[in-house]
Amino acid sequence: MRAELARKIAAYAAVEGDTATAIAGLRLYRRSVPTACTSAAYEPSLIVFLQGQKRINVGRSVYVCDGSNFLLTSVDLPVVSQVIAATKTEPMLCLALRLEMSAVREILSQHELHLEDGSTDARAMAVGVIFIELLDACMRLVNLLHTPQDIPYLAPLIEREIIYRLLRSPQGKHLRSIATLGEQGHRTSKAVEWLRMNYAKPLRVEQLAAMARMGVSTLHHQFRSLTAMSPLQYQKQLRLHVARERMLHDGLDAASAAFEVGYESASQFSREYSRLFGQPPIRDVKARRLSGAATTRD
Repeated sequence: MRAELARKIAAYAAVEGDTATAIAGLRLYRRSVPTACTSAAYEPSLIVFLQGQKRINVGRSVYVCDGSNFLLTSVDLPVVSQVIAATKTEPMLCLALRLEMSAVREILSQHELHLEDGSTDARAMAVGVIFIELLDACMRLVNLLHTPQDIPYLAPLIEREIIYRLLRSPQGKHLRSIATLGEQGHRTSKAVEWLRMNYAKPLRVEQLAAMARMGVSTLHHQFRSLTAMSPLQYQKQLRLHVARERMLHDGLDAASAAFEVGYESASQFSREYSRLFGQPPIRDVKARRLSGAATTRD
């Protein structure tokens, strides 16, 4: 079944990079060669890998995924990722499905769904081993691309099934913690969301803690547990990611990009950029353009 799904994705994603589909929130990916480290912002989503191998760095945590894995992300995360195994004859192939937290909450609210208690320290990213029920649901979702007239009616049903399967898996606690109102994971996700929407503003941890209805030390612990980063590290990586994309796609110079994302010092921006991406902004952007890797989605 995995080989068959890989064949279908290869047929639809005939070009390098990501391919949007007629199903809202579903994208297909193909990479035929290993890539350099790429910055990206992962939204709440499920990524199912069918071929190849990819490494994803979140803070100091490292996740390696291959054709036997799925990756679950429950909040927006700035990441640095790299395709480490891919060839033209056996490209890296995967599908990504955006997850709507409203749908997750609706399923969790049903009295028929009984789940074991999970850890309150659930991470915002988790890797699992693909299981047959999840693979079958993903296959049926991709098959809908053959019959576009069925998508409005059947895609939402299959997506609900996928969420249900994820919630019942060992990785379900990572999704449930964020979706359940009142839990620390959900309150911490509110702080994450504020930072994502206001990355250019000065960070005041006390204000962030009040928003999450936590003490400052509790917020630091919960934030790091969830994202593998402190609030300051999260803001910094998000700023650098946005600045990189603005230079790549909008032609901003390094100083303009730095000030736009909230830096007051261009030299500090350059130092932190080099630390994260391995070389200064101008050299990095030039190398990315030459390699053809300048893409927001990886």
